[in-house]
Amino acid sequence: MIETIRKNGVILAIFAAVTTGVTALVNEVTKPTVEKQMAIQEKILLDQVVPPTLYDNNLQKECYWVTNPVLGDDQHHPFYVARKAGQPIAGAIETIAPDGYSGAIKMLVGADFSGTVLGVRVTEHHETPGLGDKIELRISDWITHFSGVKIHGPQDSHFAVKKDGGDFDQFTGATITPRAVVNQTKRTTLFIAELRPKINTLPKCGGTTP
Repeated sequence: MIETIRKNGVILAIFAAVTTGVTALVNEVTKPTVEKQMAIQEKILLDQVVPPTLYDNNLQKECYWVTNPVLGDDQHHPFYVARKAGQPIAGAIETIAPDGYSGAIKMLVGADFSGTVLGVRVTEHHETPGLGDKIELRISDWITHFSGVKIHGPQDSHFAVKKDGGDFDQFTGATITPRAVVNQTKRTTLFIAELRPKINTLPKCGGTTP
């Protein structure tokens, strides 16, 4: 009986070792492909918030870490700098609207350094289907209406939803969600404008956050 248990234990140990080895091998083999696909998806998203016709550098490789409560939390956020002939002309930053109806709304905001929004995309949210999910491009074109709009400082009353006296539509039955996105777009765009003179002092992105 003990001998049988011992044999079964050895068999299970060998099986576990082989399975672990195969899994590790598969992960190692597929890792370059996964990373390549992630980079492609990242570029597609960046191109939607900073038109590639505006810059001539590798936007994905010019990435810096920034930290500020205005971005929705106290974590490090990647900040991508677009340059033309060596001069910084715009940036894109991952930001979070913490006050969505169903929690935090993760976004990517692109803007030039004069306060003009170039593009906004929502990358993750938990808003109510059929109501708040209109912030998604696949559901509605609402998110595209930020592009080309200049923000004239934090007190710019036009950059708000219409219910708050601004120019942007809210959704029928759902004002909290669009308000959160509009307000976070404003805050992030103004923050990007402040970053231009600080670019050379920011830590570069690497494999891990600073």
